[in-house]
Amino acid sequence: MREQQQHPNNRAQPEFLTTPRMKLTWLPEPELLFANSHRHINPKIGISLFGPKSLNTPRHKSEIHIGFVGEARAIEHVRQLMADCSKGVMAEDIENGSLPFSGNSEELGYRFKITFSEDILEKITNTEKEHIFEGIDSEIHFNRMVDLIEEKVNLVCEKDHPLDYIFIVLTEEVFERLKVVYTADPLTGEGSVKRNFRRALKARLMKYQKPIQIIRESTTGYTDDKRDLQDLATRAWNLFTGMYFKVGGLPWGPTGLQPSTCFVGISFFKPLGQPNYMRASIAQAFDENGDGLILRGQKFRWDDELGKSPHMPENLAKQLIGEVLSRYQSECKHLPRRVVIHKSSRFETGELDGFKRALTGISEYDLVTVGTTGDFRLFRSGEYPPLRGTIMNIGDNYFLYTTGYIPEIGKYPHGHVPAPLRIVDHYGDTIENQLLQELFVLTKMNWNTANVDGAYPITLQFARLVGDILREIPENQEPNPKYIYYM
Repeated sequence: MREQQQHPNNRAQPEFLTTPRMKLTWLPEPELLFANSHRHINPKIGISLFGPKSLNTPRHKSEIHIGFVGEARAIEHVRQLMADCSKGVMAEDIENGSLPFSGNSEELGYRFKITFSEDILEKITNTEKEHIFEGIDSEIHFNRMVDLIEEKVNLVCEKDHPLDYIFIVLTEEVFERLKVVYTADPLTGEGSVKRNFRRALKARLMKYQKPIQIIRESTTGYTDDKRDLQDLATRAWNLFTGMYFKVGGLPWGPTGLQPSTCFVGISFFKPLGQPNYMRASIAQAFDENGDGLILRGQKFRWDDELGKSPHMPENLAKQLIGEVLSRYQSECKHLPRRVVIHKSSRFETGELDGFKRALTGISEYDLVTVGTTGDFRLFRSGEYPPLRGTIMNIGDNYFLYTTGYIPEIGKYPHGHVPAPLRIVDHYGDTIENQLLQELFVLTKMNWNTANVDGAYPITLQFARLVGDILREIPENQEPNPKYIYYM
């Protein structure tokens, strides 16, 4: 109730706030496109029934040559895993949405043949491992192992043999000792920075332009390591989906996205050893075909005193989107008709003006801040949480549940209480319900997994992932624009 106003008869009269109007709607699970334009909501069923979207197109590889780097026993376990999964795997964790893996061959699953060869296998010997772990300095161990694996990958790539994909297999002992280590800044040699082994390795190996899968030996389930694993069918789906996409295939495509729309995700990261600076990481040009590229923004000064949510100066914002449009035009041979920018922090005035100036030649655009909702939750009667796809509109606030009960499969495949996404800021031409529909579709475009649902749109999810790896790439080295090298 607002502050009371004085009435002419000297009696205070109450003034009430307008009651906000709440509206609930529901989006059905988006369909995906598979081979020969067949549709299904579930990637696992669509692949099993119809095959991947790029089947019978130049993007499809009917044979994939796989190389290996790692200790001999670990490599053998991964080869056995791939062979066992190729025969098909029954689902065990059915309550969490697991489905059988159909197997994989030229007639099943992703419809390709796996080829192993001793010619593209490089072993890490016991002698080499003992040398790496000499002494007690974890920084030395970290750097030695990165150097050794790069040396092995280089040897594999130089072999006169077809090579499409490389597994780097880490034993649990090596992974646990090196997964996170404090080292001197690798770019300046000074200070102390926290480094992630997987990310450092991906950044180092990017220059070889071969898709890499770093896998722990324990993922096979054939070791005595105590580790909580997804059931084998789910692991098989994730491994084969990622592999097919990384070698150039398109597992599935989206539906319901406007043609000639360029979707852009923007996140921020701190370069190694430069705590008072930020750079933007861009997962760019996710178009209606699901293709995408990576960009790294220019460095700008930012520290915690300026706030927790960074934003770019106007000139750098304009330059960044100018590069996005230039790259899109180079790849697609035309400018997009519409640009949608997803960002996790609010648009500040200068940043907003820079984006708008860069987009003056574009017919339509939408600048959208996609945030989470803190403690806000919606509850429904009964045993299950709100339906995935529930939209709640209260006044100017729009919320979307991207996790929740999925009526099409009759399950809620997660254990936590779901939290919705929220459109925090929006500047542009499109109504909020359409923006939410697009966000919903983009939650299904993560080719690192074959899950029917995802919590975040791929634009923002990949922008964050990319930033973690970009921080390991030296400033004078141009990052590879293909995001298969960041997965």
